[in-house]
Amino acid sequence: MGGVLDAFQAFFDHLRAVAWAPVLLALVCQVAKMSARSRAWQNVLAAAYPGSGLRWRTVFGAYAAGTGVNAIVPVRAGDLVKLYLVKRRVEDARYPTLAASLLVETLVDVTLSAALLLWALHERVLPGVRILDRMPAVDWFWLFRHPRAATATAAAMLVLGFVLGLWAAAKLADFRRRVRQGFTILRTPVRYFRGVVAWQLVDWALRLATIYFLLRAFHVPATYTNVLRVQVTHSLSTIVPLTPAGIGTEQVLLVYILAGQASRSAVLGLSVGMKAILSTVNVALGLAALALMLRTLRWRRLVAEDNVYAQPPDRT
Repeated sequence: MGGVLDAFQAFFDHLRAVAWAPVLLALVCQVAKMSARSRAWQNVLAAAYPGSGLRWRTVFGAYAAGTGVNAIVPVRAGDLVKLYLVKRRVEDARYPTLAASLLVETLVDVTLSAALLLWALHERVLPGVRILDRMPAVDWFWLFRHPRAATATAAAMLVLGFVLGLWAAAKLADFRRRVRQGFTILRTPVRYFRGVVAWQLVDWALRLATIYFLLRAFHVPATYTNVLRVQVTHSLSTIVPLTPAGIGTEQVLLVYILAGQASRSAVLGLSVGMKAILSTVNVALGLAALALMLRTLRWRRLVAEDNVYAQPPDRT
């Protein structure tokens, strides 16, 4: 925890030294990245729901809202927001299909993140297990330091999965059909590569460009290896998102893997400044998207109204 506090202190101490022109370019890349990502998701949804007339601006709004929620709420609660907002705009949409569409949208991420992790292991960029054990802010390592809690968590998940399986057994055929519907675009590889993979490669290029400009903004050498190192920390911080946007984990790992690349104060400033800047723009866009799409920010009242409308009419 002390390392994270030191990083915040270093960020505020060096705020005047930040180069704001690269920060502006990084923000442009961040918004463009979200646009490319939402375009890929729109194509997945269009294949699952042909004829729905789902507009890109609707998908972008849902994606921006979910990203903003993920920046302030842990365990990726924003993904539920994405599904909820799209379901409101697509007639007869069901959550199993929408959730499956998000899985399709992450296939490229999993592949590229795995390749990047293999590169990091080969180059010995990441800290060893013994060093990780001394990093209390690495939230996903908490389970390894508390084996009893990890065992209890795993057992609870198995029991929950078994109970849900029994509950869904009667509706399993319909559930499978709806899940397969979300994977429809994979049945046409050409459409998948043109409509999803291509946009996600643009997304990855833009996220690396965002990191490049932020490295320049905080006066850390913007080499391609440093860009890849920062991306590795981002990928690892979201493995088990116990904190909003992986806050804590990413900062600690950044300080370790960029040690010697610049002054400690510059690296500490980067570790907090990058997260603060990107989270701010994500939250701002998310709130704006929620306000425009729902015409209100009173979330509980809106969900309650939807539940009322979803109930069958009383025919007595």
